[in-house]
Amino acid sequence: MEAVVLEKQHELSLRDFADIDREEEVLGPRDVRIRLHTVGICGSDVHYYTHGRIGPFVVRAPMILGHEASGTVIETGAEVTTLKPGDRVCMEPGIPDPNSRATRMGMYNIDPAVRFWATPPVHGILRPTCVHPEAFTFKLPGTVSFAEAAMVEPLAVGIHAATKARIRPGDNAVVMGAGPIGLVTALSALAGGCARVFVSDIAQPKLDIAASLSPAITPVNVAQDDLAAQVLAATDGWGAEIVFEATGSPKAAAGVFEPLAPGGCVVMIGGQPDPIAYDAGAAMVREARVENIFRYAHAFPRCVNMIASGAIDVKPLITRTFDFKDSVRAFEIAASAPPGDVKMQIELPQ
Repeated sequence: MEAVVLEKQHELSLRDFADIDREEEVLGPRDVRIRLHTVGICGSDVHYYTHGRIGPFVVRAPMILGHEASGTVIETGAEVTTLKPGDRVCMEPGIPDPNSRATRMGMYNIDPAVRFWATPPVHGILRPTCVHPEAFTFKLPGTVSFAEAAMVEPLAVGIHAATKARIRPGDNAVVMGAGPIGLVTALSALAGGCARVFVSDIAQPKLDIAASLSPAITPVNVAQDDLAAQVLAATDGWGAEIVFEATGSPKAAAGVFEPLAPGGCVVMIGGQPDPIAYDAGAAMVREARVENIFRYAHAFPRCVNMIASGAIDVKPLITRTFDFKDSVRAFEIAASAPPGDVKMQIELPQ
């Protein structure tokens, strides 16, 4: 089985990989076997490649990368009722313990026992096939392409963040960061009812892409302009009702309250490797609400439906596609962080 394998920090290979746990490949009665078609390169994949770890998750043995995926069902377990061979699908990559307290409370994404693709020691899906539970596999309408379907996973982060923000129609929002997660969050905020979204970054090519997504998006290059000043000027000094932090930058996160309106909400999306500065006084005088998200829950069907209906268009975010044989080069390019790229994807042989 040829796969994209992170051998160790800074070392990737495309090779036969026989170390998948035998139990992982066994088709259970409520599982489906999927032939992979398109897999997105996520920032976490790149971070494991460049740093060898994310927080407590450390790459200690060769690991297959990839978790943003679409494909085709090729086999079903005996008790599967909603899917059949030939169905085009996308897959939610985190599988929780169905009996855990978090799962029973509906918060399965924060189940400590969740098994998430390409998070050590769990292998990802940059490989020909995988086995996945029916409950976390979603059939695609004919109007949704494999490439769009592989965008459902990052879009789910944005939809989860917008849901946590409790958007009201007509709200103004700020999204700090114009990377893939920042841009899907901006689209999610608009779909959720925001009248205007300010998107900030230091990379002008990414801001140009943000501006092209909707006339309701205002790009702000924070290398040149003051974000808070622009937001306050555009809102008669009131500020934005919602601020989404999607940079993962301690410097950016330290300023989340500056453009926030009184009574507003900050949603922390970007992962922070270390503790960050928190202006408790600025939060207090605004009586700010602060939400944190970890991945997503109950979001995949919503994302599929919004892409299918045209309520959200993710196609402009897919800026480069590679053949599977060029996967190592794709990761090397992704690691260089080209300013004009948002989402890179890999297509597997069919």
